[in-house]
Amino acid sequence: KEDILTRFLGSKGPQELPPYSECGETRKGEKMDYMNGPGRHHLFVPGPVNIPEQVIRAMNRNNEDYRSPAIPALTKTLLEDVKKIFKTTSGTPFMFPTTGTGAWESALTNTLSPGDRIVSFLIGQFSLLWIDQQKRLNFNVDVVESDWGQGANLQVLASKLSQDQNHSIKAICIVHNETATGVTNDISAVRTLLDHYKHPALLLVDGVSSICALDFRMDEWGVDVALTGSQKALSLPTGLGIVCASPKALEATKTSKSLKVFFDWNDYLKFYKLGTYWPYTPSIQLLYGLRAALDLIFEEGLDNVIARHARLGKATRLAVEAWGLKNCTQKEEWISNTVTAVMVPPNIDSTEIVKRAWKRYNLSLGLGLNKVAGKVFRIGHLGHLNELQLLGCLAGVEMILKDVGYPVVLGSGVAAASTYLQHQIPLIPSRI
Repeated sequence: KEDILTRFLGSKGPQELPPYSECGETRKGEKMDYMNGPGRHHLFVPGPVNIPEQVIRAMNRNNEDYRSPAIPALTKTLLEDVKKIFKTTSGTPFMFPTTGTGAWESALTNTLSPGDRIVSFLIGQFSLLWIDQQKRLNFNVDVVESDWGQGANLQVLASKLSQDQNHSIKAICIVHNETATGVTNDISAVRTLLDHYKHPALLLVDGVSSICALDFRMDEWGVDVALTGSQKALSLPTGLGIVCASPKALEATKTSKSLKVFFDWNDYLKFYKLGTYWPYTPSIQLLYGLRAALDLIFEEGLDNVIARHARLGKATRLAVEAWGLKNCTQKEEWISNTVTAVMVPPNIDSTEIVKRAWKRYNLSLGLGLNKVAGKVFRIGHLGHLNELQLLGCLAGVEMILKDVGYPVVLGSGVAAASTYLQHQIPLIPSRI
C-alpha cells in the first residue's frame, strides 16, 4: 500500500494521510455512521463527479444476456455517438470496461512496439503516471519536463522534431488537461509542429479530464489516439475507458509488437464485423448509463456544455483572485476550465483544508499531489454541475479558509463569482 501511495502522492504520501481511526476503520460491531450528514454531499473533486439522476435511473436495471439482439443494437448507437464527443468522423472508438489507466495502456500497446522512442511531457502527477506506465511497458521514453504549473514545453518538442531526420520518434504523448495542477495544453499547436517538420510520429492524447468539457477536435487537430474515462465529464461511475483511434493509428496496429490481450483493438474489430461488438462481457449497466449521459449532453448541446465549463472555470478563478490567493497554473494560456488548483500560503497545509471540508462541511475538494502536496487544494468544476452548485462550494471554501486561519473576507469570492455569472448564465436550452 505504501509503495502505491508513494507513487501517487509522492514521498510524503503516507504521512499526509489521516490515521486509520479517522478514515473509518472500526472495530467489529461498531457503527460506521461517519459517512452520514444532513443534506447532499458536495462533490467538487476533479473526478469522479456528480452523476445525473437520469443516469442513475438508467443504470438501475438487472443484468441481461449481452448476446441478445438488444445489447449489440445499443452498442452500435453508442459507438456512433461517442465519436461526436471526440469530434471525429473518421475515428474508430473502443469502449473498455476499465479506467483511464487501462485506456492509456490500450493506446500505447496497440500502436507501438517495445523499444520505440516516445516523446512524453511531464507537467504533473497524471502525466507522471502515464510516463511511468510507458517505461514499465519497455518503451524508450524521452521525457520533456516542465515546472508543475506550466504546460508542455513545445520549444523543446520543436527542437527534437527538427533534429530527428531518421524519424526515430514514433509517438508524441501528451495530457490535454493535467488535473494535478489545473493546466491545459494546446493540442493543435503540437499538430502544427508535427506538420511543419513533416514528421510521421503518432499523436496520442489523454483527454480524461477534458473531453466533453473542453474544446477537443480529434480530426481537425490530427490526433491519432484520444482517450477519456467515464467518471469525468461524462458524469458516469468509474469503469469505462473510451479510446478513439484514427485510420493512421489502426494502420499502426499491423506493425505493433507489444503484448496485449484484454486491450487488443483487433479483437474488438473482429466482433464489430460480426455485429456482436463485444469480445467479452461488457459492463451492461454502464452502457445504459452512457446512453443516458450522451442524451443529456446532446440535449444541452456539446458546444453549450463546453461553454458552461468555461463559465464555471472563470467564476472559480475570479473567486480565487478575490480571496487573494494564486492559481497554480502559471500563465493564462494554460488555464483549465475543469479544475482549479489553488495555492495556499506557506503557513497553511492544504491537506488540512481538504480534511476539514469533508469532516465539517460535507464538501469534497481535491488534495495536492506529489510535488504540490500540502501546497494546493483543487476545486473540480466539471461534469453534471451548474453555477449555483459552484457558488455553494465557493462559500464552503471561504468558511474553511477562515477556519484554518487565512484572513479571507467572507463572501468576497462568492460575490466576485456571482457578479460574473449573473450576466453570463443563459436560459436552460430545454426550457426555452
